[in-house]
Amino acid sequence: MKKKSLFVDYKNTRIHSTDQGKGPVVVLLHGFLENVSMWDDLAEVLSKRNRVVCIDLLGHGQSENLGYLHTMEQMSEVVAAVLKFLRVRKSIVVGHSMGGYVALAFAECFPNKVKGLCLLNSTACADSLEKQQNRDRAISVVKKNHISFIKTAVPLLFRSKNRILFNEAILKVKNEALKTSKQGVIAALEGMKIRQDKVAVLRSSHFKKMMILGEKDPVLNLASLLRQAEGTNTTLMQLSEGHMSLVENKEETIAAIKNFVKSCCVKVLSNK
Repeated sequence: MKKKSLFVDYKNTRIHSTDQGKGPVVVLLHGFLENVSMWDDLAEVLSKRNRVVCIDLLGHGQSENLGYLHTMEQMSEVVAAVLKFLRVRKSIVVGHSMGGYVALAFAECFPNKVKGLCLLNSTACADSLEKQQNRDRAISVVKKNHISFIKTAVPLLFRSKNRILFNEAILKVKNEALKTSKQGVIAALEGMKIRQDKVAVLRSSHFKKMMILGEKDPVLNLASLLRQAEGTNTTLMQLSEGHMSLVENKEETIAAIKNFVKSCCVKVLSNK
């Protein structure tokens, strides 16, 4: 399906998104240092049956910065603004890593606008003290040389053995990441550092939920992810590789998300 690129004004800040296909709406939210381009292959598949909206989050891709700090709630308000502009009332939201944090904030702030929620290599837990300290160290590095930070950070998202196997794909991810401004990188790190625990959102929500996990994810702890999903009625899918499932387990990830979207769109017929 033909893809349209558009810009929406949010608090005097230009927000970029893409829109393609027809049918029930799926919103795709990228992770830290990523942009809408990461969804190209998945969006092409989903747009055969769905309307697919991909949004460049604040300070990423072609979207501008709003300030020094971009909270997950601010980013979720940006998502709401784009969907309002597009006249989308309800959607299935898929978020990768940081995009999952934004998806959870969106689900908490706008529960009636969510038909389904898929967390791809993401977590509902807040940063631990150690992780917050790591964010602060990262911010210090970014302030000195954000190009060097990005070039170092991107390969570390992949399982160690895959850093050679997926060398070409990593180079592509890195080149897209280098389009992120220094301010955008810092604002996202600051926002992720202070985000609140959202496990309650998984527990209390009634829409369909799914978590796609990488068993060898170098960023997230698998055991912690399994624990937070307990008692939340969340479907789990464990894949064999790292944090970048759309690259490292591409076919399985696309199939899983496609099936999840389909399940969210099935109309339940009541017996009369």
